[in-house]
Amino acid sequence: MDIGPYSFQEFKDKAAAFHGYPAPGLLIGGYMVELARRGLPEGTLFEAVVETPKCLPDAVQILTPCTVGNGWMRVLNLGRYAVALYDKHTGAGFRVWLDVDKMAAYGEISSWFLKLKKKADQDTDRLFAEIEAAGESICSIAPVQMIDRARKHKGMGRVALCPICTEPYPAPDGAICRGCQGEAPYLCAPVATSGTEPILAAVPVDQAVGGKALHDMTRIVPGESKGVEFRAGQTLTGGDVCRLQHMGRQHVYLEQDAPGGFVHENEAALAFAALMAGDNVLFDDAPREGKINFRAAVTGVLDLDRERLEAFNLVPDVMAASRHHGVLAEAGKGLAGVRAIPLYLSAENFRKAQAVLAGGPLFRVIPLKPAKVGVLVTGSEVFQGLIEDKFAPIIREKVERLGSSVVAEVIVPDDAGRIASAVGELLGHGADLIITTAGLSVDPDDVTRKGLVAAGLSDMLYGAPLLPGAMTLLGRIGQARVMGVPACALFHKATSLDILLPRVLAGVELTRRDLARMAEGGFCLNCRSCTYPKCPFGK
Repeated sequence: MDIGPYSFQEFKDKAAAFHGYPAPGLLIGGYMVELARRGLPEGTLFEAVVETPKCLPDAVQILTPCTVGNGWMRVLNLGRYAVALYDKHTGAGFRVWLDVDKMAAYGEISSWFLKLKKKADQDTDRLFAEIEAAGESICSIAPVQMIDRARKHKGMGRVALCPICTEPYPAPDGAICRGCQGEAPYLCAPVATSGTEPILAAVPVDQAVGGKALHDMTRIVPGESKGVEFRAGQTLTGGDVCRLQHMGRQHVYLEQDAPGGFVHENEAALAFAALMAGDNVLFDDAPREGKINFRAAVTGVLDLDRERLEAFNLVPDVMAASRHHGVLAEAGKGLAGVRAIPLYLSAENFRKAQAVLAGGPLFRVIPLKPAKVGVLVTGSEVFQGLIEDKFAPIIREKVERLGSSVVAEVIVPDDAGRIASAVGELLGHGADLIITTAGLSVDPDDVTRKGLVAAGLSDMLYGAPLLPGAMTLLGRIGQARVMGVPACALFHKATSLDILLPRVLAGVELTRRDLARMAEGGFCLNCRSCTYPKCPFGK
């Protein structure tokens, strides 16, 4: 049976020339492609989607104008031996696949396709004969309509120069190219290291008097202390010789022996720190042991560029570590540190690291803005005085600890209309943050959300991957932000409220993706003695 304009033997020869050998999958693929193409009206400008990277894409490229290079064929590895050809403009087309039931009459094809025989045991001549005899009869075909998303061609977009390898790459891939992110499938040949490491001369301690220390030298007393005993640039005196020897040092390195063409650890750390520190972030002006620490200038939420922090750490011989993105950073408290790992950083790696940081600061602290909080307690049992309200004191303590104030508290029954009215009352008191409590579960009697919607709730995010506190709510009513706190806040010291409240007070606009990223670390261990925030919860 012919395959398009070719006899079976002619197509087999073309397959061997194109593919390297006449693979059975490619020969069957020829019949599949022609069956799909016959379903399209004559003259249709079409594209192809192939659901396996094995053999079938080559049949498309031999028989049609669609190739990987011109973008008219896409290989979407769904693990199925199938191909779809469709109208480029309308998305209407036909999908063809190998039908196991139909190939049952052809024993050698079935054994080959279902891997029932080892390759060495296959009868190749019989397999080719069955493929020619079966033709397209072992295939099934069905009409398809491609979804819009699948039909769109993604352009490469903006091109950037990778600061690590200096080669061009698509900017949307990140701060550095995907190869330098670790996705390259090869190891480069070793590069000559001559001249990439400084040659330093050690001076006996008793001959170092009057010289200046090249680097910080640490004194360690096991179980007691560890600290800098001699600082870089410090002039060594005769009295220092004994101390150095007691530290186990028989030789030292002096400033006058500093090599050219390299960057000292202190100089590198200062240069990196100046580029990394953003708004409300301070750093030490004097490195210690080649390291500089950052601290918050104000109390707020730490915002870090995770992607470029990772890219920086992919540069050889440098490192930076920080607290988690989104945590509450208290004024004066540490939040990150940076250093060059060797005593001397090569000029090349120094340049690469600076190039990664050229896009702007890595760390900033978004200050908390004092909010006027209106607390809306919902629950008929609380409204009727059957049980004491314990929610409002908890909310008050948490917001006041973060510098905000409660302007009003209202208790309403489980009634959507009363809840909506209470929202208006709180707004009348000047509340710019409304925190509602309870009534957020799946219980049909819980109508807090309905009441908030009736009051004009918009931009609602309901539910977050945080335990305890999954049934949390975020949104807006007019200019006021809204937080819904589930009942678990009555029983747990730390819940989603503690994680989200600082971000809300800092004015951070949270999206569903932001919440989704909180899943890792969003599981509280419910320790008998809670130490939050000094624990992994929310980090």
